[in-house]
Amino acid sequence: MLSRTVTWLAPVRITVAYAAIVTGVTVVLYALGPQVQDRVIRHLSTNLHNLSHGHFDTLLGSAFVVEAGPIYVWLPGLVCLLAVAELIYHSGLLVVAFAAGHIGATLLVAAGLTAAVEMGWLPISISRATDVGMSYGAAAVLGSLTAAIPRRWRPAWIGWFVAVGVAVVAVGHEFTDVGHAVALGLGMLVATRLRRFAHWTTARLVLLCVAAAFGYLVLASTDPLIATAAGLAGATLGEGCVRARARLRNLPAGQARAVVAASNGCGAPAGHRL
Repeated sequence: MLSRTVTWLAPVRITVAYAAIVTGVTVVLYALGPQVQDRVIRHLSTNLHNLSHGHFDTLLGSAFVVEAGPIYVWLPGLVCLLAVAELIYHSGLLVVAFAAGHIGATLLVAAGLTAAVEMGWLPISISRATDVGMSYGAAAVLGSLTAAIPRRWRPAWIGWFVAVGVAVVAVGHEFTDVGHAVALGLGMLVATRLRRFAHWTTARLVLLCVAAAFGYLVLASTDPLIATAAGLAGATLGEGCVRARARLRNLPAGQARAVVAASNGCGAPAGHRL
């Protein structure tokens, strides 16, 4: 029985291990009380104060301390997201995608915050803001799934999530909103280096649906209404661009060149402004 369970969980061993560690850390911190929990969070935060003092171990430790509310709310969605990515890309590539978002986005955001503080755009108090959790890594894993989405649906997928990320950055007031968008972009960059084919079973599609919903909630936590509107617009635009290109490819060669020239302003008379 045990060997059968181990065999069944082997394809998602990184997901299971990460979920087990995060669950253990969450339960222990809850048992130790809010004072200990606050101290641990301050110690492991990847904020400017800790990073500037050489505490780069926070880049690893912060991934295992989550303060996103009750664990039963966010853990199932996180597990579905990591599991579907691990089933498609295998364990090594899941780790690469997660690390690209968790570490890469953290360092890029830290660099931006440092510049903003030095220029006087943000108060120095931002350097001690708490910043722990799995959300940057989760956003990057979501972005990496782009390579596995069937080609027919990929433009809508990209348009939806890119628009959501941009909209949340535009209306949000937290640096973590920028971090989520940056992590999503890093995950999509990782996706350009991944294989394009994925074998989608019913179970994997169910995991993907839950993963996409969870990823959306991570990105759109600031303003879900605006994020949804932006996502619909982005998905529509992505589909529209693909259909326009398809129609253009079906045109005769001479007519297609004329359309391209007109769209670039090449066919306009001298002195005429399109």
